[in-house]
Amino acid sequence: MIQEQIKKRFDTIYGADNYDVSLIAEIVEEINQVKKLRKGDHIKWSEKDIILITYGDSIVEGVNRPLKTLESFLLEYLNHAISHVHILPFFPYSSDDGFSVIDYRKVNPELGSWEDVESIGKKYRLMADLVINHVSQYSTWFQNYLKGLEPEDGYFIETDPSEDLSKVVRPRSLPLLTPVETAKGEKHVWTTFSADQIDLNFANPLLLTEMLKIFLFYFSRGIQIIRLDAIAFLWKEPGTSCLHLPQTHEVVKLMRDIVDYLDPGIILITETNVPNKENLSYFGQGDEAHMVYQFSLPPLLLHALHTSDSTYLTRWANSLSDIPADCTFFNFTASHDGIGVRPLEGLLPAHDIKELAEAMKEYGGRISTRRNSDGSDSPYEMNITYLDALKYTRAGKDDLQTERFICSQTIMMSMKGIPAFYIHSLLGTHNYTEGIEKTGMARTINRRKWKAVELYPLLRNETQHAFILKELVRRMKIRKTIKAFHPDTDQQVIDAGREFFILMRGRNQRMMVIANLTDEKKQFRNSSLANRLEGSIDQLSGKKINSGEPELDPYQVMWIL
Repeated sequence: MIQEQIKKRFDTIYGADNYDVSLIAEIVEEINQVKKLRKGDHIKWSEKDIILITYGDSIVEGVNRPLKTLESFLLEYLNHAISHVHILPFFPYSSDDGFSVIDYRKVNPELGSWEDVESIGKKYRLMADLVINHVSQYSTWFQNYLKGLEPEDGYFIETDPSEDLSKVVRPRSLPLLTPVETAKGEKHVWTTFSADQIDLNFANPLLLTEMLKIFLFYFSRGIQIIRLDAIAFLWKEPGTSCLHLPQTHEVVKLMRDIVDYLDPGIILITETNVPNKENLSYFGQGDEAHMVYQFSLPPLLLHALHTSDSTYLTRWANSLSDIPADCTFFNFTASHDGIGVRPLEGLLPAHDIKELAEAMKEYGGRISTRRNSDGSDSPYEMNITYLDALKYTRAGKDDLQTERFICSQTIMMSMKGIPAFYIHSLLGTHNYTEGIEKTGMARTINRRKWKAVELYPLLRNETQHAFILKELVRRMKIRKTIKAFHPDTDQQVIDAGREFFILMRGRNQRMMVIANLTDEKKQFRNSSLANRLEGSIDQLSGKKINSGEPELDPYQVMWIL
């Protein structure tokens, strides 16, 4: 059946007569080899799942291999709090902190080895990236292309620079085409992200076959979740936006077919930093991604806390109830990238977006831009740590940064889906502006590599770093005990005025989430919910609610059962 399904997908992508059917047999043979290695006994997800996002070398310690240092940190500080570890690209690379891969099958020796990765995988479920859209100019694939060698001579996209590419949607303010000297003379190759990240030609079935073998290789090494990096840009068709094309969705469906056959516990997640409706399209009809990044959550939550106004956050959250069965959200506030601006399109007025971006600059952040079809540039993402993005508010300066930040992370944990914490959020890392000076990259502001000798004393003493880590870990452990937070349970959003953000979660067990988004004590008054609240317990404080109108401290969140 899997062979028939793969052939069906190839026929749709390429046409039945435009590829060698022996490629299907190659893929199926690889699938069956990997299937033998998988236990296939994992449930897909539960309320106990919490993901850590980290680079392999976010913490470095003397001569120790960074992956070993990471494992030690996890065991000492996060042992029972998290279930999964997303190690950002740990392969040999040439730029973009790992997202310009030189060799997909090797571990960067500066980080460690596959044995180090698998050692972490014995204690936590692993998430890894398939950097599918592009490859490093220093990869063997691209070097063989330059030499005119088969099959790599068909792995990249050559385009005449005089061709009209004005409709192409860009994520960067950089040239789309890069001239290179090949054995056949000068060619212009497609480079969506940078001149060092050469786009791959998925119109070539040989390339797709090879990428599927790499995809399967990761599962043979125990990876449980695969993140399809920059998947929206996969298929190129001049004269179109080259974004979310039908062939791209068909490739995602093909990968979903494979993982569902391989192991019911495997999760496929798409990374598409685009407007909300486009992002949700990667659920398909329940036949594409199991999870999609909740890209609108970070900027909308930031806006709500910056303005003490939940209006737009509540409106958006209310629209999320309808998703296919066996699908859920990857909830996060921060990652190795910035806080996306495009996911706000159609959700937040333009003047609010502009005001928010200006505030981030005041708090030490940077604004990255993208190139529009008319040649102009517009904001693409806000580069700032999420902690410093909540430094102050529209009302001015205060000393409530930590409370606002803890509030933001608790709301994120409360949403339908699986919560994910970037390591620098847990560590309370501030803007790493000196890093920008070293690399010239705005994203470095949130990619600090801590030296263990600097970090650990901060975590072992009474510091903001230690408080944030301990309090978030405490809340993570509480969350794991509450069945209402299972990713498959219902989510109901209650509009109780702009100063509060209110959720109801669960079916058999009903959990009420109340968040005060202001810098003042607020009494929650709602006559229809008063009877339910009185006598209940706030799971976060452990206190009994004696009145149907509980009072919340500034930025307090209650989990009421």
